[in-house]
Amino acid sequence: MNISEIKDKLLNFRADGKSMFVTSSFQTQSIVLLHIISHIDRTIPVYFINTGYHFPETIIHKNNVESFLGLKVIDLRPLIPKSNQRDATGNLLFTFDPDYCCYLNKVQPVEPLLEQFDIWINGLRANQNSFRSGLKVFESTGCRAVKFHPLLDWGMDDMEAYIRAHDLPVHPLENKGYKSIGCEPCTRPFKSPENRDGRWFGMRKTECGLNTEWNHAK
Repeated sequence: MNISEIKDKLLNFRADGKSMFVTSSFQTQSIVLLHIISHIDRTIPVYFINTGYHFPETIIHKNNVESFLGLKVIDLRPLIPKSNQRDATGNLLFTFDPDYCCYLNKVQPVEPLLEQFDIWINGLRANQNSFRSGLKVFESTGCRAVKFHPLLDWGMDDMEAYIRAHDLPVHPLENKGYKSIGCEPCTRPFKSPENRDGRWFGMRKTECGLNTEWNHAK
């Protein structure tokens, strides 16, 4: 979708009385969607899933982007404290059960939003991995909210060109080889045609569950 199409969709949603929210990981590429939204409707809440495991640089970048774009950013935190996310010997979940760790820290906090809002806007792109290549612009979650992927057909060249054209800030770790940035324990710098290969490095895992848990394509 081009900028005009995205704008028309968002304005139509608003005209139809649809409530909307955005989730953002505040990586470098995240700012493209956030910048577009900031020029259309700054009242749309942006949720940052604050797992408590983010790089300090991500928190700094998030705060800078929030101020720069004038957006309303809300931190979502896990319902279960980190002290209870351990096994009997004290090992944190991400060391032995990353899927459940992601569920508690990312998926579960988002669940209530899917019955609170009508439209869930996020910046997934088809070229990011094989799972995302099969997504559609609109996806049912099986709940009240419908997922909307306005940047699904944008490539990396499109994203980088937009960032340059608008002189947008980049994530501090971008120049250190981190092309996809999530939680610190499970993210590595990695040079690869697949820009998410540094996530869950060494594990048989490519998604946190946010996009697979409610994947009911129309």
